[in-house]
Amino acid sequence: MDNPGPTGPGLFGLPVPAGNRRSVLVGPRRTAIELGSVPSVGVGQVLVRVRHNGICASDLHGWEAGPPAGGPYYFGHEPVGEVVETGPGVGELRPGDQVTGRLAQSMADLVVAEQIDVVRLPPGVPAASALGEPLGCVVEGLRRTRIDVADRVAIVGAGFMGLCLLQVLRHSWTSQIVAIDPRADAREAALSHGADIAVGPDEAKSCLPFLGQPDTAFDVVFEASGSQPGLDLGTELVREHGTLSILGYHQAPRTVDMKAWNFKALDVVNAHVRDRSRMRESVARGLRLMATGRVDLATLITHRFALDQVDRAFEALATKPTGFIKAVVDLV
Repeated sequence: MDNPGPTGPGLFGLPVPAGNRRSVLVGPRRTAIELGSVPSVGVGQVLVRVRHNGICASDLHGWEAGPPAGGPYYFGHEPVGEVVETGPGVGELRPGDQVTGRLAQSMADLVVAEQIDVVRLPPGVPAASALGEPLGCVVEGLRRTRIDVADRVAIVGAGFMGLCLLQVLRHSWTSQIVAIDPRADAREAALSHGADIAVGPDEAKSCLPFLGQPDTAFDVVFEASGSQPGLDLGTELVREHGTLSILGYHQAPRTVDMKAWNFKALDVVNAHVRDRSRMRESVARGLRLMATGRVDLATLITHRFALDQVDRAFEALATKPTGFIKAVVDLV
């Protein structure tokens, strides 16, 4: 379905579309585009025209399962767009501002968001790659995970989140960063994005000897795989009194080796964030890293799709063809 286009100027002369295309889940692994009315903004709210939207692994299970019995399901929470209209009480955002953030149900031309969730892009940050939500998750997880001078760090899982973390960590004071992933192309990507060593899970123990000390384990292990094997491996690799930071998104029940956690006296960090103010602050910090060139998400976006190709985007995420890192849906 074609975008119906603007019907006339909106607030401050910015055009407002006649309708709002939204991607809706209509069956297992099947979406469709529906055309709805333009949403209205209330107090403290912002109307955002979405230009780009990341495909997140946390939505993969829902796409595969199909819509819940209670009604339709709308994807999207990694948008980049521009402000079209602001409601009463919104003081710091203006129509025309390029913005991002964790905005729910954003796989659409237009989305209404609370001001607290919206972050303005700094000058020079390209909108096509400024996926603030996943970047903010990585930054928040790193802010909550203590890394000391010359720590050895392992990252279990070299997907988009792990590689984004690598880009941030390569500017830190670590002595070594080791990336661990079963896929050869992911390991190759990890080396190009800042890892000193990249190995498969079966080879991970071979990295434990360091600087002639055979029993030296990792000071900090980030689990970024979202899997049971990744969680088990992270537990095994971290040293006594080390830190296991769980950045991966786990959508199924997990077991943990509580005996090992207890015996090793680990600090275990749940690196996820639900507090909206903390999330907003971490998104803003991540965007500053992009503005200074320390993070380049454009190099991690490997596949782009149109709004009527959402199923193809999820299929790419599910099958991970060679070279796949991140899929983005473009609505421009």
